[in-house]
Amino acid sequence: MRRHELSDAEWEFVRPLLPHAESRRKRVDDRMVLNGIVWKFRTGSAWRDVPERYGSWATLHTRFCRWAADGTFERMLRAAQVKADAAGAVDWIVSVDSTIVRAHQHAAGAPKRGLRSPGLGRSRGGQTSKIHLVCDGLGRPLGFTVTGGNTNDCTQFTAVMEAIRVPRLGPGRPRTKPTHVIGDKGYSSKAIRTWLRARGIAHTIPERADHIRNRLRRGRRGGRPPVFEKALYKRRNVVERCFNRLKQWRGIATCYDKTAAIYLAGLHVAGMFLWSVG
Repeated sequence: MRRHELSDAEWEFVRPLLPHAESRRKRVDDRMVLNGIVWKFRTGSAWRDVPERYGSWATLHTRFCRWAADGTFERMLRAAQVKADAAGAVDWIVSVDSTIVRAHQHAAGAPKRGLRSPGLGRSRGGQTSKIHLVCDGLGRPLGFTVTGGNTNDCTQFTAVMEAIRVPRLGPGRPRTKPTHVIGDKGYSSKAIRTWLRARGIAHTIPERADHIRNRLRRGRRGGRPPVFEKALYKRRNVVERCFNRLKQWRGIATCYDKTAAIYLAGLHVAGMFLWSVG
């Protein structure tokens, strides 16, 4: 096994999740293709620079786009989550945050054929994207959304929370509701707190200074301050560690992809390995 390649245990885990070929024509081995895809995102190289030992780069790119479109990589991530949840290894005190990703110039210029860019936004540093992430209490990803780098965090809170969907091994609906949510001041808004209370989800989000001033200025009409558990808030660092581990994949740390679906599929691949599927 070479560096960045799947171990035997990892391959046995993902092999049943790959779609079966409908054609009887001989095709390139799926394990070799998946190893090439992982190598590409690990190193951040262009598709044309993937070593020839993984086969034709065009085959790798075609297979990756096909699997991204049919949800194969998302199923892999869900399967890793299901395995951990069935073993009782998921900590449902979750943390939510976002991180900026520099977009390479190759990420621009997607053709106008119904494709959308991976959410490019302009800032002082140039074109950027932003990964919005919710992770469990052990720093493993539960859901992602991707937007432009200039998108406010609070506008994506409900979208990233609704991305949590962990199926059950037996009967029953997928689990979508954590027991507690930890977020920074960027998520301190009345709308977010109301959304969480309506679903019976406890939360630890510090109040912004301007919100405190407005509440005090209104006196009794301002209401009571939200409950804030300082000791529990210290656990929010797990989401920063999750981002750090994701960005060890150079193809994630810098966005080279022209469409959101392709970049998100890369996130699903990297996220699956963070769950230690082997």
